[in-house]
Amino acid sequence: MITSIKIWNEPNNLSHWDFLIDPGWSIFATLVRDSTATIREIRPDLPLVLGGLSPIDHRFVERLREQGALENIDVLAVHGFPFDWNLWPIEEWPDRIARLREEFGRPVWITETGVSSFANEDVAAWGLRESRKILADEKVFWYTLLDLAPEREATTRHRQAEGSSYWRHFHFGLLRHDGTAKKSVTDFPPEFGLCQWFHFQDERSLELAVRWFERLGVREVRTGLSWAESHIPGADAWFDTLMSALEPFEVCATLCFTPPSRGIREHHTSPPLDVGEFTLFARQMAERYATPPVLPHLDGAQK
Repeated sequence: MITSIKIWNEPNNLSHWDFLIDPGWSIFATLVRDSTATIREIRPDLPLVLGGLSPIDHRFVERLREQGALENIDVLAVHGFPFDWNLWPIEEWPDRIARLREEFGRPVWITETGVSSFANEDVAAWGLRESRKILADEKVFWYTLLDLAPEREATTRHRQAEGSSYWRHFHFGLLRHDGTAKKSVTDFPPEFGLCQWFHFQDERSLELAVRWFERLGVREVRTGLSWAESHIPGADAWFDTLMSALEPFEVCATLCFTPPSRGIREHHTSPPLDVGEFTLFARQMAERYATPPVLPHLDGAQK
């Protein structure tokens, strides 16, 4: 069952939210305010997480605070890949997290970090071991269990034009896309959670992932429920399949991605034409997957 909900993914990254259309993030702030308020009505106790910062930008969070978007946000989330894309060393993690906590008075979760084996599996395994040491006291969702299959596309702005930076996306798994293990899998600590995105109706990857989650002793999983996919025929059945398979785990569900037909621009990164439609989606997901089952009342039950 869902034990926390995250609103959007990397909203200050142009690959995930088109802030050229929404330069002050005013539309995004409204989206956060309205969706978190409606989830609060359903589950007042459910931790609500602001979509992971990438890059870690205090000014972006301050803009949202000024627009009242943090009122119902319990947790700030950050993403960082210092071995692959970020221009800061891994040793800076503790200071970066501490600064956010102090400035905004909220817990900080690392909901994505990892090391690509694009260049070398030994380097990826060493990077995981270093991350374990430095982030031992933090809530971490390691990215990821399964490599991205080569026939897929990574969610980036310029794709192949990014050169090796793009192809690194395909090699962050503890396992190759066919399910065979890499060296780093033996170094994975069960106290970390795992971040694993599942493509629409990819039941093969879902079944494989659940087996490995259990094998690795994973308790927490971060995944996505795509608003864009909710407009595809069969979406309800797929969401039910996904959430049923993940029932044994504590799930941080990320709600994100605009249906192209409902965006200001026809693209999944676009701010929506009507924020209320995302709010309705958030309500539906919370009602369907984040509310505890109601136990039947048994009249005359033995006490």
